[in-house]
Amino acid sequence: MELWYTEKQTKNVGITCKVKGTLYSKRSQYQNINVIDTYQFGTMLVLDGAVQTTLVDEYIYHEMITHVPLNTHKNPKNVLVIGGGDGGAIREILKHKSVERAVLVEIDRHVVEASKQFLPQISCALTDSKCQVLIEDGIEYIKNNKGIYDVIIVDSTDPVGPAANLFSKDFYISIYEALKDDGIFVAQTESPFYNQDLIKRVFSDVKEVFPITQLYCAPIPTYPSGYWSFTMGSKKYHPLEVQVGKVANLDTRYYNAQIHKASFILPNFVKTLLKDGKIND
Repeated sequence: MELWYTEKQTKNVGITCKVKGTLYSKRSQYQNINVIDTYQFGTMLVLDGAVQTTLVDEYIYHEMITHVPLNTHKNPKNVLVIGGGDGGAIREILKHKSVERAVLVEIDRHVVEASKQFLPQISCALTDSKCQVLIEDGIEYIKNNKGIYDVIIVDSTDPVGPAANLFSKDFYISIYEALKDDGIFVAQTESPFYNQDLIKRVFSDVKEVFPITQLYCAPIPTYPSGYWSFTMGSKKYHPLEVQVGKVANLDTRYYNAQIHKASFILPNFVKTLLKDGKIND
């Protein structure tokens, strides 16, 4: 008998993968956690029925959510990741020689444990001496740590359940306060096809908090619509002022200096989401 897993990405659209078997299944305090082995995308982490990461395409997401802000900042030393319990963002962050400390704040310890056991290729840097893993509420952590971080990355799940408040203006204000005077933050902000109202709201909120606000995109096959957005708020540095020749070779599979610049070139339908295309130049 064939086994298939389907994620209902919207009420009318789903993505379906043929499954070899289930490797892990647990109901935590916060969500349903499943790790499944698929034919097309290899090992897949699923939270509350939504694909979070897979061995085959994870590198695109993790490289784009980390290297864009880290290469925009002039000298990132202290970096914070909210969410991201699979460890992929930490793995990419620690490729930067300037980084002295990378803190992961994940609310659900079972996500971290499952990732360490079944996704070692992604979670491999969680035991690095430069990495500190804290199991606690990211919102409360941000409120209690002001002026500390050079870069903050919000690697959250979809804006439902425990992650809903990670998409609020109050949270972005707290992030601003947790950053140093030249700090940068980036959050994943869902699909420009399916989450247009969310993207408009988040972009507007971030723009009211940060002097430089930019949205960039990347293709991620297993995420809804296969096309994903990231919103950056920066106190000082503009991502398009990065000098291509000074971007180090970080052993990446997707990200490079040209991609860094090109990801900010938005199609017209995305521009119209951002106050009729009037984004920061």
